[in-house]
Amino acid sequence: MHSLTSREFELMRDYIEKECGIALSKDKTYLVESRLSGILAQSGLDSFEQLYYRLLSQKDRKMKEEVIDAITTNETLWFRDKTPWIILEEVLLPKYIEEMREKKRSKVRIWSAGCSTGQEPYSTAMCIDRYLVRNNIRDISPDSFEILGTDISRTVLDIAIAGRYDNISIMRGLDSEYKNRYFTNKGRVWELSKEIRDRVQFGQFNLQSSFITLGKFDIVFCRYVAIYFSSELKRQLFDKIIRVLNLPDGVLFVGNSEIFTDHRDSFIRKEHGKGVYYGVKGHSGV
Repeated sequence: MHSLTSREFELMRDYIEKECGIALSKDKTYLVESRLSGILAQSGLDSFEQLYYRLLSQKDRKMKEEVIDAITTNETLWFRDKTPWIILEEVLLPKYIEEMREKKRSKVRIWSAGCSTGQEPYSTAMCIDRYLVRNNIRDISPDSFEILGTDISRTVLDIAIAGRYDNISIMRGLDSEYKNRYFTNKGRVWELSKEIRDRVQFGQFNLQSSFITLGKFDIVFCRYVAIYFSSELKRQLFDKIIRVLNLPDGVLFVGNSEIFTDHRDSFIRKEHGKGVYYGVKGHSGV
């Protein structure tokens, strides 16, 4: 395995932060070296510096995708932290459904930013479907809920779109009720029902880009994504999220274990049971 020099680390660190926003400290040298060594070996290049300049030339898009895939952390599981979906069922869905019945809204838009292999947006789709069925709600269509999942990595999005998960992935956070209702065992994989797959749209998106093309949302999940960003990029990210949240009731979910101190000037912290969510400061809401 090629060793990563201090200069090469700085070059790769700057490239990675520019391309996908991840800020790497010096103690991550081994991580960069170990995750990119395979790409370097396959490329036939002799050093990480050569790899950097190949990437910089932007002549090899496949290599760029491979580097992003190798560096980004795609840790995810079903219904991670549980509480966002409890809040969805107990606070948000009753309100949305009442408003739709009163013709105060026609739909609900939900964005899972940094959705990885799809567990978060699919958890949301299953939660909504189960809520409608359990409460015998027939006058509100599941199609009234638009769910978008985005990620910078094309590889994880392909997995999400396929909706096929191995036995290890399926066990992580998914209880038997959801598994039995929405998945079919196909030998070594579990396949999510087409009905739920069709309720989520996926797209490749870099959170450093403008959000204008995405439209407005009633709920944004941005969980365990910003923890990898620099302080400045975090600030920019949440500033942009504020601008795509529908007012006055737009809701932001971050990870339960994330330290979210950026909310004080712009977001209102709200609690329900053991869960926390955020509204936009200066606006009343749920």
